[in-house]
Amino acid sequence: MNSLVKPAAWEKFFWPLLAAGLLLALWHYSVVWTATKVFPSPLSVEKGLAQLLHRHVLWADIGDSLRRVALGFGLAAVIGVPLGLTLGWYPALNQVVNPVIQILRPISPIAWIPVAIVFLGVGERPAVFLIFLSAFFPILVACVSGVSNVPVIFRRAGRNFGLSPMQILARVVFPAALPQILIGLRLALGVAWLVVVAAEMIAVDSGLGYLVIDSRNSGKRYDLVVAAMLVIGLIGLALDFAFRRLERIRSVRWGFRHES
Repeated sequence: MNSLVKPAAWEKFFWPLLAAGLLLALWHYSVVWTATKVFPSPLSVEKGLAQLLHRHVLWADIGDSLRRVALGFGLAAVIGVPLGLTLGWYPALNQVVNPVIQILRPISPIAWIPVAIVFLGVGERPAVFLIFLSAFFPILVACVSGVSNVPVIFRRAGRNFGLSPMQILARVVFPAALPQILIGLRLALGVAWLVVVAAEMIAVDSGLGYLVIDSRNSGKRYDLVVAAMLVIGLIGLALDFAFRRLERIRSVRWGFRHES
C-alpha cells in the first residue's frame, strides 16, 4: 500500500499560483527597495508586453521560433529515432559508432555557431541546424538505451510466437522502449527550445531570441527583454506539459513499472 497521500485537485493549482504570486511580490518590492533604474518592475514588464502585442510583433516572433524548433526537432526525431533503434538492436554496430557519438555529444551546440555560419550562411538554415544538433544526440542516446534495456524475455516471447526479427523490433521492442524514448524526446525538446533562443540572437533577425537582443540594443528596453524572457519560459512550460500529458497515455504507460 502506498503511504504517500495524493494532493487534492485544488492544491495542484493553488500552491503554484501562490508561489508565482510570492515571486512577483518579491520582484516588485526588490525593485522598489533598491530603486534601480535598470531592472524593470512587474508593472513595467506588463506594459512592455502589452506594447509588443499592440505592435503585432510578439506573435510573429513566437511563430518564427516555434517553426524553427519544429523543423530542427522534427528532423532530429525523424533521423535519431530510427538510427537509435538500429544501434540498440545491433550492439556490435553500436560499439563501432558509439566512440564517435560520445566525442560529438558533449560539444555544446553554441560552439557550432561559427561553423554553421561558415557553411550555411546567416539566416534560417544555421538556426535550424543548431536546433537539430541540440536535439539529435539526446534522442539518439535515449533510443539506444531504451532498446538495450528491454528485457530479453520479451524478445524470446516474440520468437516463440513466430515473429520475425523486424516484427519483434516493431511490435515488441519499440513499444517497450517507448516510455524511455518519450523521455528523451521531452528532454531534447527542452534543449532545442533553449538553443533556438541563442541561435536567434546571432544568426537571424526574427524570433524571441532576436527580440531579446534587439530590445537590449535598441534603447536598452529591459522591460521588453524581461517580457520576452517570461514568454520564453511560459512556452517552454507549455511544451513540457504537453509531452508529460503524452506520457500518460495508457498505450505508452505500460512500459513503466509501478509499485502497488
